Amino acid sequence: MEETKNIVMEPEQKYQQELRGMIERLMQASHDKRAEDIIAVHVADKTIVADWFVFMSGTSQIHVKALCDEVEDRAAELGFVLRRREGYNEGRWIVLDFSSVLVHIFHPEEREYYNVERLWMDPASDVIRISE
Repeated sequence: MEETKNIVMEPEQKYQQELRGMIERLMQASHDKRAEDIIAVHVADKTIVADWFVFMSGTSQIHVKALCDEVEDRAAELGFVLRRREGYNEGRWIVLDFSSVLVHIFHPEEREYYNVERLWMDPASDVIRISE
């Protein structure tokens, strides 16, 4: 039984490692475009919506839209398929749905007001942060 369990777990572990690496590259591209406070939180144990949520802030509506454009381009290069995009016209809180990853790009006021990441983070959460 233990051997069967390992056979099933190995592909999932490999997938999660590859996904984490892709998210780190996506986060680095955002950092290179001057995104602020970039955090990824593993949420697969809390929701069926996605495996990871990525949060970041731009400094203005124009910057938020530019970050969205960059994330979409880099995600496509990494093999992510964009399923849905919400909030682009307003440029205050954009959500990009890549199936296993949801990217939230906030204007600073919206991020502070909604503080969405607090809903998903706890001391046991697997979190990726980009250091300055």
